[in-house]
Amino acid sequence: MAENKNRALAAAILPLVGGAANVTTVVHCMTRLRLGLADRSLVQDEALKAVPGVMGVVEDDTYQIVLGPGTVARVTPEFEALVEEERAATPAPAPQPVPATAGAPEPHPVTAEELAARGAEIKAERKARNATPLKLFLRRIANIFVPLIPALIGCGIIAGVNGLLMNLGWAPGVTPALGALASGFMALIAVFVGYNTAKEFGGTPILGGAVASIIVFPGIGDVEVFGSQLSPGQGGVLGALGAAVLAVYVERWCRRWVPEAVDVLVTPTVTVLVSGLVTVFGLMFVAGQIASGIGTGADWLLENTGAFAGFVLGGLFLPLVMLGLHQALIPIHTTLIESQGYTALLPILAMAGAGQVGCAVAVYLRLRRNASLRRTIRSAMPAGILGVGEPLIYGVSLPLGRPFITACVGGAAGGAFIGAFSMLGDTVGSTAIGPSGWALFPLLAGNQSLGLLIAVYGGGLLTGYLVGFLATYFFGFSKQMLTDLNADVDAGESGEARAEAEPTDAAPEAPDSPDAPDASGTPGDLRPGTPPAPAPAPAPSS
Repeated sequence: MAENKNRALAAAILPLVGGAANVTTVVHCMTRLRLGLADRSLVQDEALKAVPGVMGVVEDDTYQIVLGPGTVARVTPEFEALVEEERAATPAPAPQPVPATAGAPEPHPVTAEELAARGAEIKAERKARNATPLKLFLRRIANIFVPLIPALIGCGIIAGVNGLLMNLGWAPGVTPALGALASGFMALIAVFVGYNTAKEFGGTPILGGAVASIIVFPGIGDVEVFGSQLSPGQGGVLGALGAAVLAVYVERWCRRWVPEAVDVLVTPTVTVLVSGLVTVFGLMFVAGQIASGIGTGADWLLENTGAFAGFVLGGLFLPLVMLGLHQALIPIHTTLIESQGYTALLPILAMAGAGQVGCAVAVYLRLRRNASLRRTIRSAMPAGILGVGEPLIYGVSLPLGRPFITACVGGAAGGAFIGAFSMLGDTVGSTAIGPSGWALFPLLAGNQSLGLLIAVYGGGLLTGYLVGFLATYFFGFSKQMLTDLNADVDAGESGEARAEAEPTDAAPEAPDSPDAPDASGTPGDLRPGTPPAPAPAPAPSS
């Protein structure tokens, strides 16, 4: 039954992205189906967003369809199978796009679908402006670590369960096995990083893994460098990343100069020998110092400026995401997990999602007549609570403008709450990266009891919800926005759904000039337009 449901969702998506002939690549991350497209104009965005199970779309280096954790991992293979079947059955040219004038809807006030489209437009504009060499490099670094997240999550949860069993004294015959399951991946994570790095930078993946494996080999402890013995794992993922990048460049040099007749023998040997020696006698020591500095710096920051640091990190995380700079944090998180067992930065950054949830609740209550936007919030809220924030960000807060800022204020307040406890010596961390919201509870770790960690993290979430709600409710809308957005009439709504959109007790206040920016400074072309006509049942005049 589940397989039929996943296949049905894949079958609904495929024709709306232009069919199999328009799909060039298919991959997925934790929450999104990422498609490479031959012709972007063939995608039917609005119809795609209306498919049950699709939480939203994001356009970046690939066309990304948000399906949510778990679902995307099941739908992707079904989608790939349908693509192959369609290509085999109909190797015809890609279907022509439907003319823009066909079936054009009548003019109507702003709906949730239009807001989602604005969110996608803003994302695309920022992507075009921010495709700098630095951000493209950070994206490549993220591509190295993102495939490792499922293993980090699984091993992190097992580690949490094992720790709980050990504290309770239960199942003593099982806990050693669980400890091995939880720790095995982390002991060899450098190998996986080396493999993915070589693959991302255009080298032979297995050679990148081979060079990185030197770092975790137990016998490396017999080597002395700069007057001190190396230790297995020294330098960790940072050393593995550097070693694999070096291996890629050595391999390229060999491919250019080594005769083809002996390439299969000489190139792998020279690649491992040269990059391996540099790793042992240089990179491991340097990367070890950097990793140690990251851990020391994070500890100092939270112990001495916890509340302020939490406020800044929680408030600025979503803007960093919009700029693509958040990807620089991924190797930092991984380094902290590898060296300390958890990253104390992730729970603070997760507060940004809490601010979004509180913001969405305020939007829902303030825009009582906008049935389509309220429907979007209802469908996206469960995912938002579990830490999947894209539908709320790109479908609600970002296209509205000012609510995105007030949501960041909520995230800042939640981050300050958790940071304040770090200053008091109660550090809350996560054993894996990726999840946030309520999904982070099973991964909590730190220097205190599990009960206290849960209480502090839960308190941060509640703070983010509350401040995000209050900031949005009282400061998230101009008079013009309230007038425009509360005038929505959804012809597709049933009478019962329309009744839910309660009328206001008084007529809205007179709007500002439609040509002027609203009080938030949002340009006119990015904020809702004025409605062409009043609603059929206008609120009585006071």
